Amino acid sequence: MPDDVLTQNNSPALAYPAEASREMLDAGVFYGRKKSKTNPRMRQFILANRGGIEIINLQKTSEMLEEACAFLKEKVRQNGLVLFVGTTPASEPSILAMAKRFDLPFVTLRWVGGTITNFRIISRRVEYLKKLRSDLASGALVDKYTKKERLEMEREVKRLHELMGGLENLSREPDVVIMVDPVLHRTALREAQIKNIPVVALANVDADPDDVTYLVPGNDKAKTSVEWFFGKIEKAIEDGIKMRVVEKLPEEPKK
Repeated sequence: MPDDVLTQNNSPALAYPAEASREMLDAGVFYGRKKSKTNPRMRQFILANRGGIEIINLQKTSEMLEEACAFLKEKVRQNGLVLFVGTTPASEPSILAMAKRFDLPFVTLRWVGGTITNFRIISRRVEYLKKLRSDLASGALVDKYTKKERLEMEREVKRLHELMGGLENLSREPDVVIMVDPVLHRTALREAQIKNIPVVALANVDADPDDVTYLVPGNDKAKTSVEWFFGKIEKAIEDGIKMRVVEKLPEEPKK
C-alpha cells in the first residue's frame, strides 16, 4: 500500500497529501476524538471521520509544526527560557529527558497555581526547598533540631520536591511554555495568557485553537504521538542553541 494512504478497520482509504510523513502515520498522530467532543473551531484541521473518530489532517499538522518549531528555534537563539508542561504518563518520559538534557524547568506531576502569575512567591518556595535540602544533607541541623523534627523536615523536602522539584531551573518567568493537551492544562494555559507568554502545544480536536499561540493539531494521548512531537521540539531547541553558540564565537582573524 502506498505510504500516503491510510486505512482503518477496512474503511475506504483516506488519501493523505504526499507531504504527510510516514512517521506521523506510524506514530498515530492522526487520531482525533469522538465527533461529540470536537471543538467546532478545530474542524478546519479535520480530514474525515472514521468509525466515529475524527481523523486529523496531517498536512495541517505538518505545516503548523514547522511554524511552531521555527518560532521556538528563534526564541532559544535569543536565550529564551522554555518551560515544559505535561502531566500525563504519555508525556512525562519525553519531558524529563529533554529537561535533563537542556537543564530546563518542567511540570510533570501537577501544575501549582501561581507558578507563572505569582512567580515571586513560587520562586521563594523553590529557594526554601533548595536550602532545606542542603542543610539536611550537610548535617547543619543536627545540633539545632531533634531527630523527630529532622524527620519532619525530610518529609517536607520530599513533598516540596515532588511538587516543585521541576521548577528549580525556573530562574525567571518563562519566555515560552510547551505543553501537551491544553484542555487538561487549562490553568497553566490561562496563566501564560495572563502574562502574554507564547504557548506551543500538541492539541487534539477538543481544544480551542484560539487559546494557543502555536497549536499543533494531533493525538495528545498516545505515547508514540507525544514522542514524535517532542522529537521535533527537541531538534528545534538544539538548533536554536547551536545558532546562539555560533553567533557568540569570535570572528577568525583576517590573514
